Amino acid sequence: MTLPCGCPQLFPEQWDGQDVDVGGWLVHEQPAPMVLHFPIAFDLYRKRQAEDIARLGLTERWPGFVLTRSAAFRGGHLRLLKDEDCAARRVHHLPSPFRLRVAMHRGDIGSVRPIIRNMQTELIHEGRMPREIYLAYLTCPVCGAERGGNRMMVLRRWTPSKKLKESLEKRQNRQKP
Repeated sequence: MTLPCGCPQLFPEQWDGQDVDVGGWLVHEQPAPMVLHFPIAFDLYRKRQAEDIARLGLTERWPGFVLTRSAAFRGGHLRLLKDEDCAARRVHHLPSPFRLRVAMHRGDIGSVRPIIRNMQTELIHEGRMPREIYLAYLTCPVCGAERGGNRMMVLRRWTPSKKLKESLEKRQNRQKP
């Protein structure tokens, strides 16, 4: 169920601080224009995507929970769906594996940089190659005050990297006396 403002009422809170594999999950992907990584008409595209999902008769796992992938000029919105048969053009299964490192953030987009930097550093030190970043806005300015302030979820896709892991091991072996 979504709130009147369109924000998700429920979301996967247990993902905070976890590595989650959503590979093989059914998603609806909505392309969206961006200008230097900032979404244009975010609410319009979010509403359009919700209408499209309803028109197709699909069910979201967490209604209103949107993963926004930013890019310089063309990004997109992903909504996780329950497994159903659908041959629509924007509905597909995520590649398997599709691993995400998740961190909950209390604040707005202006204060998210340190979390992204820490997440990237942790992944590299674990021998994992950071890939694209997804943001899930859990509150908006309308409901943020009622729900304890601005909240967002930062998700970073990663893949294992054999070369990175070997490089880290070599560096550790050189530092040992």
